[in-house]
This record gives sequence, structure tokens and C-alpha cells, in this order.
Amino acid sequence: MSTRISELSPMLPDAADIRKVLVVDDSRLQRQILVTSLKRWGFEIFEACSGVEALEICRQIAPDLILSDWMMPEMNGLDFCRAFRAMPREGYGYFILLTSKSEKGDIALGLDAGADDFLTKPVNADELRARIAAGGRIVRMERELSDKNRLVKSTLEELQKLYDSLDNDLIEAKKLQQSLVSERYRDLGPAEVSLLLHSSGHVGGDLVGMYPINETRLGLYSIDVSGHGISSALMTARLAGYLSATSPDQNVALVRTDSGMILPRPPAETIATLNQLILGELETEHYFTLLLADVNLDTGTVTMAQAGHPNPVVQRADGCVEIDGPGGLPVGLIDGAAYEQFQLDLHPGDRLMIYSDGIVECSNPQGQLLSEEGLTLIMKDLRQTHGMAFMESLIWKMTDYSGDGDFEDDVSAVLLEFKPSLPAT
Repeated sequence: MSTRISELSPMLPDAADIRKVLVVDDSRLQRQILVTSLKRWGFEIFEACSGVEALEICRQIAPDLILSDWMMPEMNGLDFCRAFRAMPREGYGYFILLTSKSEKGDIALGLDAGADDFLTKPVNADELRARIAAGGRIVRMERELSDKNRLVKSTLEELQKLYDSLDNDLIEAKKLQQSLVSERYRDLGPAEVSLLLHSSGHVGGDLVGMYPINETRLGLYSIDVSGHGISSALMTARLAGYLSATSPDQNVALVRTDSGMILPRPPAETIATLNQLILGELETEHYFTLLLADVNLDTGTVTMAQAGHPNPVVQRADGCVEIDGPGGLPVGLIDGAAYEQFQLDLHPGDRLMIYSDGIVECSNPQGQLLSEEGLTLIMKDLRQTHGMAFMESLIWKMTDYSGDGDFEDDVSAVLLEFKPSLPAT
């Protein structure tokens, strides 16, 4: 039978975290010697005369400290220590083996079995006190660590919940942003338009689009807002409203005459208007680059203005590639900035691509950028590929170049392709 002894005298200061002490020895006299000292130090004491009995006590009370004899019948101290270490428990139990053995090999056996410390019999009270104090410091540190781990685990669980919630919101935000480009392909008769929007994260700062002007005129745009993430995505949503394809009266690139006719505003003037709107009405640190094009489908004339956006690329029917543009200042940086307008003529079989810098700034594993030269090679290689198939192939080419489909920047593009002339009959 086990014996439990409770005392009210103060515990050892360094052993304040040790409350329950189990003394295990088949000698009643030896147990009594230990208990006498332990009683003075105020521990809650339990006694067992064998390892088997001690294990049963451990299942019931989870002692903080065990003082166990090495040599006992039925189950010796080593086997008891191994069994004790195998028991599930919340906190750490400090284990001191009592032995007359002092050989290094014996000490190694005890440590391998899970013992923390050793006391040589007969036990000296001062040494016992010191060893218990050392054990108390270990138990205290373990409990402090366990408390911190529980706090960290709880905090991580809360953060995971917040992350999951934010991740779900971002997934929905991505759907909403992608819906800004609801029409990815349109056949316009003499020409076709294809749109690509590929965010580097859940949401991004790129936006491409088109809006009808009249039966023979079409507006195209490519926007790249500074930064990444939610704030940039919100900016693109606002800009989509300024260049709306469904609400001409909201579109700053269009003007309604007194007679109700819709006319295009010159691209350079439209960009200057956007610049004043951003600086005057929106309290934001974001700016953006833009290329705006007014396409005459009858003549093939494309009137453009460029605001810090990459130079447009033209591929002629014979496969030749031309990349050029005046550059210009980004929108939202300088009050009263002026923008230059330029034109180019597309003929049957020619195509124009306006795109964000995520394409030419795509880097390979060695850090080399794709650049305009690399884009030229891709355009020539995909000369016979058209429409959305071209856009998909462009992404595959960039993936091969970078070695990874997770691009560092958003990738977007508008592809305008004039159909080749029909052969004479």
C-alpha cells in the first residue's frame, strides 16, 4: 500500500514547482529516512515499496519528482524508469535514481533508461536538498516552456483561422477581379481581340480591357498599378469604372455630344484627365502605367498614348517584329503631366500586343530578364499561333524561361489581330 504524507511547512524556494514527490524503495527504513527530510521541506509525499506499485500511483497522481531505488525485486529502478517515461502525461516528471553504483557504465545505463540524476546511498540530506532544487529548476523551465508552447499553439490556431478567412476572401476577390475582364475574346469582323490577365498572387495590380466606341472604332487599354496585393487590386477596380465598357457616360475616354452621339476623346487627353482625377480625387500613394489605344477597324489605324507602360509590339504579316514607343510619365505622379500621342497602321495579317512589364521582366534562374529581345523571339516562334491559344502559349514560354509558373509580377496583355486578306478568286 502507498502512503501519502502532507505537510504545511514552506517548500524549497528553487523547488516551488515540485509539489508531489513519490519515494520508491523496498526498504521501509530507507523510505523513512527520505520521508523525514522531505516532510520538513513541505512536499506532498507518496510512498511505494515496489516498481509495480509505484506505476499504479503514477497513473493516479502524476508525481513531479520520483526518488527511486535502483535495486528492487519484481521491477528494478531502471525498468520502472523506462515504464514511467513511456506513460502519457502533460508535464515533466523529474526522476532521481538512488544507488550504491558509481561506475560510469552504470550511470550511462541509468541515463539511457530516462533518469535525470543520481544519489548515492546512504543519502545525505544536504545533497538531497540540492538535487531536488536542481530538479525543481528543470521542472519550472519545462512548465514555463509548456505554457509558452500552449500560448504559441493557441495563437497559431487563431492566426490559422484568420489566414483561412483571409485566404477565402482573397479567393473571392480574385474571382471579382477576374470578372473585370469578363470577355477574354471578341471577333470584330476584320479583327480579333484576346485578353490575358494572370496575377502573381491571389489578386494583383494589372488590368486589361476593351470598350466599344462605335461600329468601326474600339478602345483598348493595358494598366499596371504600382505595388501588389489588395490595395493595388482595389485601384484596378476603380480604374475599370473610369474605362467602362458597359457605361459610356462613366468612361472618361468617351464624350457624349449634345445630339447624344458618343465620340472618342484623344488617348493623350484621356490619360491627362485620368492623371488629374487620380491626383485630385483619390487619396492614394499608388500610381500606374497605362497604354491606351483607339483602333479604327476600317482603316487599321491605331492611335495610342503611352504613360510609362512598356512599348507596344507589332508583328507584321511576314513575321517581322517592331517594338517602339515614346514612353511617357506614369499616371498619378506629377500634376499637369502631358502625354504624347502616336499612330501606327496595321494591315491584314498584322497584329499588335500591348502588355505589362511582368512579361519582359520575367527572369530565369540566373536572374536574366526576358527583355524585349526575348519577347521578339517568342513572337516569331508563335507566328502561326493566334487568339487565346497564343496567350496560353505565351504563358508556357515564360514558364519554360523562368523555370517556374509562379511569376514574380503580374502578367497581362491585349492582342489585336487583323485577319489576313482572303485570296483572290
